[in-house]
Amino acid sequence: MHVENDDVLVAAARRAAEQAYAPYSNFRVGAAVLTASGAIVTGCNVENAAYGSAICAEANAITSVIAQGERGMATIAVACIDAGSIDGAYPCGDCRQLINEFKVARVIVTTGVGESRAHSGAELLPYGFTLAP
Repeated sequence: MHVENDDVLVAAARRAAEQAYAPYSNFRVGAAVLTASGAIVTGCNVENAAYGSAICAEANAITSVIAQGERGMATIAVACIDAGSIDGAYPCGDCRQLINEFKVARVIVTTGVGESRAHSGAELLPYGFTLAP
């Protein structure tokens, strides 16, 4: 994947974060998945009063890809536009497992101020659960 595609994907994730519904945490997150077919599918976090029932941006985007009938996911960009630092912008454990489950090859983590890091999916969850052989 070329740098200009990373920029497009990160911009899509940041735009998705602007749509987040986060009245409880005020922590807006967007995600953009580049599918194997070249489509970009976005998602944002959606909170509710039953706080544990919130939907993460990464889960929203990945499940939207699945709902559209695709399975191959090349890259996911995660934009935490309200994160104070890049270290506070990483996917939660549940989302790391989803990234692992669907074999997303690359993960780009970014903040609202432009700080970004890229990792392989395996780097974020080196011993994730897999289907039994």
